[in-house]
Amino acid sequence: MKLIMSLRLVDLNGGTETRTTWIGSGRKSCPLCPEEKFKACYSHKLRRHLQNLHWKVYVEFEGQRMCICHLPCRQLKSSLGSDQAQGRLVAHYHCVVCSVTIARKTDMISHLKRHINKGETEASYSGSSDVPFEDPVPGGQAYEIMKELGTNVQLLPNHTTPQKTDTYFSRKMKTNRQLVFCSLAVLAEERNPLECLDAFGATGIMGLQWAKHLRNSVKVTINDINETCVKMIKENCHLNHIRVEGNRSGRQLDGAGDADSPIASVEVVKMDANVIMHLRPFDYIHLDPFGTAVNYLDAAFRNVRNLGIVSVTSTDTGSLYSKCLNVTLRHYGCQIVRTEYYRELAARMVLASVARAAARCNKGIEVLLAVALEHFVLVVVRVLRGPTQADASAKKLRQLLHCQWCEERVFLKPGSMVEENLYRQLPCQCHGSMPGKTAVELGPLWAGPLFNTGFLRRMLVAAVQHNMEDIQPLVKTLICEADCTTLKTFPVPGYSALSNQVECGVVIKTLQKFEEADTSDQSGKRKTTGEESGNVLKKIKADTSLEHPAFYYSIHRHSIRGMNMPKLNKFLQYLTEAGFRVSRTHFDPTGVRTDATLAQFKEVLTKYSVPTYSSAPPSSAVGSDRRQTL
Repeated sequence: MKLIMSLRLVDLNGGTETRTTWIGSGRKSCPLCPEEKFKACYSHKLRRHLQNLHWKVYVEFEGQRMCICHLPCRQLKSSLGSDQAQGRLVAHYHCVVCSVTIARKTDMISHLKRHINKGETEASYSGSSDVPFEDPVPGGQAYEIMKELGTNVQLLPNHTTPQKTDTYFSRKMKTNRQLVFCSLAVLAEERNPLECLDAFGATGIMGLQWAKHLRNSVKVTINDINETCVKMIKENCHLNHIRVEGNRSGRQLDGAGDADSPIASVEVVKMDANVIMHLRPFDYIHLDPFGTAVNYLDAAFRNVRNLGIVSVTSTDTGSLYSKCLNVTLRHYGCQIVRTEYYRELAARMVLASVARAAARCNKGIEVLLAVALEHFVLVVVRVLRGPTQADASAKKLRQLLHCQWCEERVFLKPGSMVEENLYRQLPCQCHGSMPGKTAVELGPLWAGPLFNTGFLRRMLVAAVQHNMEDIQPLVKTLICEADCTTLKTFPVPGYSALSNQVECGVVIKTLQKFEEADTSDQSGKRKTTGEESGNVLKKIKADTSLEHPAFYYSIHRHSIRGMNMPKLNKFLQYLTEAGFRVSRTHFDPTGVRTDATLAQFKEVLTKYSVPTYSSAPPSSAVGSDRRQTL
């Protein structure tokens, strides 16, 4: 009863009937206050309490009223953390449209006005569910059920605000979750079963997708240090008919599933991420903390198995995208400035931190994927064990010389020789024509390739097999960017689903699967023979793409004033005809990745640009000539 009444709206017209259902005969407790704050009493005292405390400060919305709630749905978190001190309870309102909790009445009114302006006037959350709570969430909070990639998860109120909830969930990260899933699916084809870890589970949706679609190919471990998140993950496991290892409650499930025959199993652990990665080895580790992941890189590379994969998602876009330079220097140890290629700069900066962490553990990395979008930066690397591999990766960390006038850039040449004038390495001549210091040194940054063509093609196959239509255009763009070409040798977005499956079947036949590189012994450590590891390394080298150009240029950033530029696809064709390697880039929709220098780039752009006035109709041009003669 508390779960329903704490979020129910009271009709202005039918308020009397609703109140009688609350009060009734005998002693009743307040449905909007905890029992320790207001004990059960008779109807007249309860009526007076409701009128003076809850109904007196209601918020009216669409002919209904929302009363203030004193249940522990919203807690003001203590600075000591949830383990050391309990949060202070805060009176609040529940929004019927989005289920968010807001403390102040004025803020609630403003929040409702924004819903009205967007045309959102109906409730979009579920106050109850067919699946009961085995261990109810504190405060009896309402939740909504969201489905993504065939996986159902229940979300608490304020799930989009990390400061107000522990089980944070962002719908904008769907692309990130699908890219991580495809990378794990590719590794599962090479060897299985895989021991994979979702170090920051939150709602557990990523680990549940792994277990539900890859089944016996993976052994999924979902970890989170928060008790509320662990309870929510277990509930989501039961919601998807997935067995929780170590949970002997054996709750019966209603609907199309049986508790005796779950479709998969996962292990749910409540532990600090650094601790579990130090204690146990894994084949695949995904790090997605709220903010930067640099604090967990050392632990991730300490026990990850040879030829395993580590994927890192960084959401601290303020420091990555050159908005908080002091935080960038503190977290990543890099000196950067705001540039036109700031997203690729962020990806290379994260890879530099990953390479340094791996090198401290005598391991090298092979970059499989680097994506930088609006909300996150995702890098996926393969781990190569040995000091030789670590030295090779460390040599790819270089300083970047960036011209502040024309924004030309080039990585400084490796070596210990002292060069008299570093400006000579820049293709531009800005230093000779401008006084003072015209260039700055940025970094250290990752100077190696950002993509692996063979791995990306297998990811495209996995995306088609699992019906991930949202990321297929992105993966195809990444393949073209890795090869630095405009030629598409894979199914394009206009094809039908059947033709996609047929062509991907051809790709599957041409892409030979990796032989199983590791064999498990009783101690849990995998030993690899020299012949098997050599075969795997040969296939990895065969998949490695050619070195693509380091950076890209934005066609609009270098446009000529008073000139109409050609269309982007036409301009790519003109650069190809001029003899340069060229492709589009996912970092910038108007960006062009090419091996041409900035001067050559501008030369081709100027050649095929036309004056703005030349696009006017001929009749207007004739009229203007007549006016000039008169």
